[in-house]
Amino acid sequence: MVALVIAEHDNGSLKGATHHTVTAAAQCGTGSGSEVHVLVAGSNCGPAAEAAAQIAGVSKVLVADAPHFADGLAENVAEQILAVAGSYSHILAPATAFGKNILPRVAAKLDVAQISEITKVDSPDTFERPIYAGNAIATVQSLDPIKVITVRGTGFDAAAASGGSAAVEQIAAAADFGKSAFVGRELAKSDRPELTAAKIIVSGGRGMGSGDNFKLLEPLADKLGAAMGASRAAVDAGYVPNDWQVGQTGKIVAPSLYIAVGISGAIQHLAGMKDSKTIVAINKDPEAPIFAVADYGLVGDLFEVIPALVQELG
Repeated sequence: MVALVIAEHDNGSLKGATHHTVTAAAQCGTGSGSEVHVLVAGSNCGPAAEAAAQIAGVSKVLVADAPHFADGLAENVAEQILAVAGSYSHILAPATAFGKNILPRVAAKLDVAQISEITKVDSPDTFERPIYAGNAIATVQSLDPIKVITVRGTGFDAAAASGGSAAVEQIAAAADFGKSAFVGRELAKSDRPELTAAKIIVSGGRGMGSGDNFKLLEPLADKLGAAMGASRAAVDAGYVPNDWQVGQTGKIVAPSLYIAVGISGAIQHLAGMKDSKTIVAINKDPEAPIFAVADYGLVGDLFEVIPALVQELG
């Protein structure tokens, strides 16, 4: 069986989610003929293709280089995938906005059922994925000839970024779909790590009381080199921007350390961070649900605890 991973990239480098997807793809194959290929569709995307070739476990990188792939328009990338889909038993992409935008189009055109956000591969045709905000795990078997899958990165270790020596093959670029055009992009700029890639995250909830009070968390995040996140309640209250939201309807994260400050622990939030390696909860309510998943819990007033913690960190 040969699996195809759709690389998420910015033409110059790969996004981290691609490495997790490669690991999932490798687990889909059995037998000596199993291989993992990576498709890089972009414009002047040679650096991204070279990075893909270095990933351990990848045997071939397909490069479709054309101006209309420059901005990753879903319609164009989907057409490129369809052009090569017949050679693969599995087509996988990260369960990010990128993958979620492209693969449903591919599945529809192939007339197969997409399997979304898998967290485990049981066999080449059987997968596990969370449902009900992560409170249950569904085991799904697909009899489709081509499995179209999005991969939740928190469920798989990242494949090593070096050690591979895959062949790089230029392929014919699919024509511009012509029904969509890139207009513009507004990117939030920050000196902090990107939320889904951060090894440490400091998150605040409604208990912070206001947007101004989130500044209390900044010294702690600075000391730890952490990204900053928030619960949906804090985002909905207008305390912080939407791109800080962690949870079922926000970003799914699994850092080495997750510090939840003033977050009660609604199931929707827990679905987005409960796979973190170590969870520290700070809340004045000893009955807060967050303590049920926390490795370390501190019951106290966050407005006293956080400054003291920052002081201890020096």
